[in-house]
Amino acid sequence: MDSARITRYISDLWDAEIVPQLVQYIRIPNKSPMFDRDWAAHGYMDAAVQLMETWARSKLSQLTGATLEVVRLEGRTPLIYIEVPGQGDDTVVLYGHLDKQPEMTGWSEGLGPWTPVQKGDKLYGRGGADDGYAIFGSLAALLALREQGVPHARCVILIEACEESGSYDLPYYVDHLAPRIGNPSLVVCLDSGCGNYDQLWLTTSLRGMTGGELTVQVLEEGVHSGDASGVVPSSFRILRELLSRLEDPETGRIKPNELYADIPQQRIEQAKSAAGVLGKAIYQKFPFVEGMQPVTEDLTELVLNRTWRPQLAVTGVDGLPPLESAGNVLRPKTSVKLSLRVPPTLDGAKAGEFVKQLLEQDPPYGAKVSFKLEKDGSGWNAPPLSPWLEQAVAEASRQYFGAPAAYMGEGGSIPFMGMLGAKFPQAQFLITGVLGPHSNAHGPNEFLHIPTGKKVSMVVAEVIARHFQPHSR
Repeated sequence: MDSARITRYISDLWDAEIVPQLVQYIRIPNKSPMFDRDWAAHGYMDAAVQLMETWARSKLSQLTGATLEVVRLEGRTPLIYIEVPGQGDDTVVLYGHLDKQPEMTGWSEGLGPWTPVQKGDKLYGRGGADDGYAIFGSLAALLALREQGVPHARCVILIEACEESGSYDLPYYVDHLAPRIGNPSLVVCLDSGCGNYDQLWLTTSLRGMTGGELTVQVLEEGVHSGDASGVVPSSFRILRELLSRLEDPETGRIKPNELYADIPQQRIEQAKSAAGVLGKAIYQKFPFVEGMQPVTEDLTELVLNRTWRPQLAVTGVDGLPPLESAGNVLRPKTSVKLSLRVPPTLDGAKAGEFVKQLLEQDPPYGAKVSFKLEKDGSGWNAPPLSPWLEQAVAEASRQYFGAPAAYMGEGGSIPFMGMLGAKFPQAQFLITGVLGPHSNAHGPNEFLHIPTGKKVSMVVAEVIARHFQPHSR
């Protein structure tokens, strides 16, 4: 295989077609079902599917025998299923998603979630890096191999539309398509992060996630605060007390031991190595206000905190009026949305039930307390790399990035990985992505670093080609 030719082909395809397609995709506000309950009626998800389907179909003639189907199970988000024939008996699965997080406030002037803007190497807008580029990058890799006549195994591309809501539709599709998917020996996922843009980063683990809406109600309606304060307990204070059952308010440490898991020694060593590579960039990539510090100066501990330890974020609030209309009223209730990241090897469903019981039991003052579980995805811990994959990754990183590969867990969740890991325990996993420093997935000013997108596509092509070699014997 001519690596220089792979580089030229993929780079040219990104410039000529993929970036313009992503510009159109960013304009579509196809928020995940959790954030748009009327997604089907609004039609944005279908518009995103159609955009990707149209481009992908235009390339199928270059992938002899390839087929594409938009699979639609009743009442569920659609899924794009592409099958590319190959040689031998093995199967490679390439995964991505096309649904998006909601808008979020705080975008810089001239930028916005549905406003694609390219500044130099960065394409701003929601979803380009998380994870709209996946279908384009996957097909670019296969097209580059076919352009040279390089043999590869049969490839299946799965692009779901429910990942940002916890992938609750995906198990139904995997079961529905199981006879067609087969038994993959390699799974490629392009929905992860990278510690920097200088080298290839392989994700070794993903945290699970649970969470939902916690509501504390003390009154049927709001009353004069001068009349009620000191008599009626504040719903906000009770909520704060309940959260303290879960999280230490001074340190942020999650209190219950039931929400922890043992960290494998190899992951600790990899965290030390990643901390050595990244240095203070581990926390300096975040837009801290002046004078703000991370929770600790121990860089290895920061890596482990965000990859193997449970952590809580309050991501939304209801029941609090805007400041300009906040009268002197003791409010009847307060609700918050909780997002609890849990260790990769912890059962997400059991963690969710534990948190629900912890928060609802023995409510202070007899208040009405409810915790509505919304997500309970388990995490994933990668199996050991086969020698062929470890060597392929090392050489591909040096070839296309000019630097050695690096390994680190990610703090986010990709439910599909845990699902596939359980279904196909013998499979090898190449989990990587373009979400590097300041790319700010889910937040304002999200961007795709275009050169990294190109290089990741090149690495995928290289690994798929090398995958065929040891499996063809």
